[in-house]
Parts: sequence; C-alpha cells; structure tokens
Amino acid sequence: MGISNLTRLSEFILIGLSSHPEDQKPLFALFLIMYLVTLTGNLLIILAIRSDPKLQNPMYFFLSILSFADICYTTVVVPKMLVNFLSETKTISYAECLTQMYFFLVFGNIDSYLLAVMAIDRYVAICNPFHYVTVMNHRRCTLLLAFSVAFSCLHSLLHVLLVNRLTFCAPNVIQHFFCDVNPVLKLACSSTFVNEVVAMTEGMASVMAPCICIIISYLRILIAVLNVPSVAGKCKAFSTCSSHLTVVTLFYGSITYVYFQPLSNYTVKDRIATIIYTVLTSMLNPFIYSLRNQDMKRGLEKLISRVKTQMDMLSNTQANKIHEP
Repeated sequence: MGISNLTRLSEFILIGLSSHPEDQKPLFALFLIMYLVTLTGNLLIILAIRSDPKLQNPMYFFLSILSFADICYTTVVVPKMLVNFLSETKTISYAECLTQMYFFLVFGNIDSYLLAVMAIDRYVAICNPFHYVTVMNHRRCTLLLAFSVAFSCLHSLLHVLLVNRLTFCAPNVIQHFFCDVNPVLKLACSSTFVNEVVAMTEGMASVMAPCICIIISYLRILIAVLNVPSVAGKCKAFSTCSSHLTVVTLFYGSITYVYFQPLSNYTVKDRIATIIYTVLTSMLNPFIYSLRNQDMKRGLEKLISRVKTQMDMLSNTQANKIHEP
C-alpha cells in the first residue's frame, strides 16, 4: 500500500443513489418534493396538536414530539443529498460526516423510543383506562421523553467515537447517499472488530429493547381486546392502534433489513431500503396519523379553518386601507 493511501482522509465522496448524470435532476425533484411534503405535513401535525385543547393528552404530546423528530431526522440527511444531486464533487468533510452520522443516530433512536412510549401509552389507555390519567401523568411523560433523548444521545456518541478512532485510507468513496455507520466502516483500513461487536451487542439491544416493548404492549392489548364482548368495542380499540402499528411496521421492518446483517453483506439494496426509514416513513407519518384518526382530522380542519379566517381578515383589512380616502 502506497504512502498516499495511508494518509488520514480529510473528506469523503458520497456516491448517492445513482452515478448516472441523467438521473440527478429527476432525483433532485423527487426528493425535494418528498422533503417539502415531510416538513409541511409534520409541521401541520405539531400546530394542530398545540392549538387544539382536545388534543392535549399524552398520546398527542408524543405524536407532536415524533413529528418534530421526523423533521430533524430528514433534515440531517436530505438537504445534503439535494446539494449533491446538483453538484459535481459530492464531497463531505470528515468532521461533517461524523456530525451527520451522530445526529442521524440521535433522531433515529429518538424515533424508535418514541414509538415504544406510544405503544405503552396505548396499552395503558386500552387495558387500564380508569387509571390512564394518573399513570400517564405529565411528570411521567416528561421522564419518558427525557430518557429517550438522553439514551439516544449517549448511544450515538458511543458509536461516533468508535468510528473516530479508526484510520481511513483511499479510496474515500462512500457507497451511500449519507454517512451511515456501515458504509463508512467499510472504508476503514484499521480493524473494525470493536465497532462490529458493539453494533451487534449494544446497538442491537438499543433497537430490540423498544421493539420488544412494542410487541409486549400489543400482545397485551390484543388479549384485552379479544375479551371485549361487543364487535363495536373491538373495532374502536383496534382503530386507535392501527396508525401506530402501520408506522412501527414500516420503521422497524426496514431497519431490521438494513442493520441486522454482517458488514460484508451491505449492498445497494440496503441503500434503497434506507430511504424507507429515513425519508418515506417521516413523509407518510402525518398522512397515516391524520387519515386514520378522527381527532387528528378534526384538529387539522380547525387549524386550516383558523388560518383561512385570519387570512380573510388580513385581506379585508388591507382592502379597507386601499379604499380609504
């Protein structure tokens, strides 16, 4: 190996979704639309929940935080991807790469733990409705949120520090559209054994813990619902969980496919699957939660109606000023 190949790299090249020049502008347009839809949809969910007194309960509190985390999650990845679609160099500095990796892991893990907390919330609401207000009180919700954020930050810091200790050699081309852990590890010319062991132990535990929590919560919900005598009662109970289950399936299904495999097996298919949990799930969340939830529908309708009223009042005021002598 030459001396130049042993020099510590100062930047990487992100290969993106396609290396063909003719694909770049269509991909830019597609992901720009998806990003704008994600921002608009999740922002509407947050505003609808914050402005409607009927949505001031733990379930919608966590949904608003999930929407905020989804905005941050996609913002960590998509803007840089959009720039690279229109750029010839497609480079990212070493420091920027590790920063992107850190925040990607932070918001990804926050999403994961929030989905688990929301499953617990549904379990308490369905299986222990008379004690719901006392069990899911403001203090406990705050503690659950604080734990999700704190653990996610520490987990992400561990993995980024382990990556930072590695030596990277030429070639410096990352076979991905952002600095994900596995594609970056494949460029290391020093041993990644510790990274892989930590990823398959602590990393897997951090993903499996909320997943197991969700499974247990929904098994207990299923048992409780099957004991409900009326069909209408069963349908109502399942309808409150259907939106959450759809998001959980999309998120954990794609993550399991990408990460629960040896580093040597990482391929282009994993790059495509990554889009599901980095961009697609965040974009679909507002539609899934609003279209299948009557309370959210009413909240969004009230918000849109309020905005229209304010715009009409503003336009009328401006019209009156124009007609004043």
